[in-house]
Amino acid sequence: MKRIGILGDIGSGKSYVSKCFGYPVFNADLEVGKIYKKDKNTFKKLKKKLPTHFESFPIKKTEIINAILEDKNNLRKIVKVVHFEVRKKLNIFSKKNRNKKIVILDIPLLLENRINKKGDILIFVDSKKFEIRKRLKKRKNFNFQLLRNFKKIQLPLDLKKKKSQFIIKNNFKKNSVKIEVRKILKNIL
Repeated sequence: MKRIGILGDIGSGKSYVSKCFGYPVFNADLEVGKIYKKDKNTFKKLKKKLPTHFESFPIKKTEIINAILEDKNNLRKIVKVVHFEVRKKLNIFSKKNRNKKIVILDIPLLLENRINKKGDILIFVDSKKFEIRKRLKKRKNFNFQLLRNFKKIQLPLDLKKKKSQFIIKNNFKKNSVKIEVRKILKNIL
């Protein structure tokens, strides 16, 4: 099984690109959402680390946002607890899909949390800053301060680009991304 890790800036279209491959996708953001809604143990761990921010289960997005905005160190505490659970979910996903030719890893902190493996194929999704910003502003609960806090815990984009074997230019037009994906699949299969 080949693992393809999708890298890029927040809002660059990593999840869309991941789906275009047509292979099983591990979407960490979706898994985190499920963890917040269904995993009482994670809630207890977060409540223990940040008792003034987490009051009741299921965890509300506003509680997370407020904790991160109050103190930038809270983001690291949250990530440490939640990514432990994400790794477990990734292991289950990998076992379930071990007979597939390819799996796609849509994990925002793939390199930062050392989730990638030596043989992984890394693809960087390159998008124009103004396009990203325009799209992010449309998101529900979008907050620039929150975005800045997340960017601080990420590796520089230039480094991610350098570590990638392939770069997909995402101009947010469906056909151009699909053409790039087909070229990459042809190259690696």
